[in-house]
Amino acid sequence: MKKLIALTLSILMILTLGLASCNPADQNSDTTGAESTVGSTATTTDATATESTQAQTDGDTTVAETTTAATTGESVEIDGNLNVNVMVLNGTTGFGMAKLMDNNANGTSLLNYNFTVDSDASNITAALLNGTADIAALPTNAAANLFNKKGGSVQMLAVNTLGVLYLMTGDGVAVESFEDLEGKTVYCPAQNPTFIFKYLCEENGLVDGENITIDNTYTQPADLRTALVAGKVDIAVLPEPMVTIAKSANTNLKVALDLTAEWDKVAPAGSLAQGCVVVRKEFAEAHPAEVKTFLAEYEASINYVKANPIEAGTMIQTHGVFANGTVAGKALPNCNICFISGADMKPLLDEFFTILHGVAPASVGNAVPGEGFYYVGK
Repeated sequence: MKKLIALTLSILMILTLGLASCNPADQNSDTTGAESTVGSTATTTDATATESTQAQTDGDTTVAETTTAATTGESVEIDGNLNVNVMVLNGTTGFGMAKLMDNNANGTSLLNYNFTVDSDASNITAALLNGTADIAALPTNAAANLFNKKGGSVQMLAVNTLGVLYLMTGDGVAVESFEDLEGKTVYCPAQNPTFIFKYLCEENGLVDGENITIDNTYTQPADLRTALVAGKVDIAVLPEPMVTIAKSANTNLKVALDLTAEWDKVAPAGSLAQGCVVVRKEFAEAHPAEVKTFLAEYEASINYVKANPIEAGTMIQTHGVFANGTVAGKALPNCNICFISGADMKPLLDEFFTILHGVAPASVGNAVPGEGFYYVGK
């Protein structure tokens, strides 16, 4: 059966309190580095859709109308029998999906979604390759790797998280700028947080192994947070929501540097794009109307989460995106979740991937992705 949906992207934005999507110029907070592994992998078949949508059934056709404005937008015909398989990496990259998952669970989403939350990005990339996932939320460099190594099998739909990394210090440690880090040891999670921090150090005249030491003893953010709280480490780079957890556990800890703000001093502002959502190219070509509908529902979900962090925190916990909804709600204002799609995402990702390629070429699949990486729709 087919659903005929009157869908206006601008109206979907109105439904979520008219919040603007986070264009690079709007960024004041921070975003995702390494995703946190919290508890066991959670699998949920959930919900997603625009909030104020009424379904009026007439035979085989369902017309969805917003309650806030007359539906004067384009008509999009979607397949009501299609199940869209969406995988979400737990942690900040997945936070913006929470409202959509909730709508899906409540039966108010426009599409039928099967949501799976996983703590391991490699499981998600494998699912995209074998076709068991159609859409997925991932770190941006994981998406670039997949595109470059597997023949352009995925496309970038949107950036969903900007910089979320912070440099934290223990009691009695004074750091107000990168100059204060000269001669010191900074502990950092492996992979992206290290690559990003290394770049920032070099741009500020610090070279790992010469006048600063970047230590990867604690490869996982959760392990490093524990060491920082216990006083085993006195300077550390951590992503949210690990920052919020650490400060709650040890009130002597403080945020010394906002690494997104530091990034914007030495690179194009807003280009620290760490989280994204991608689609299998084959799925996008076969189901353009469903991809367009997903993007509208997802943008509305992100805007809701940004505007309602406490309520969103509950949804985040309920649907397994993060184990502690209270922490997620407190951390959200500093998680810099956003929705940047279409022509707006390519310039900032080009900058980010070029920088990562310069620091660690393998982190992006040994090449900066070309035009075919970016989904432009039909």
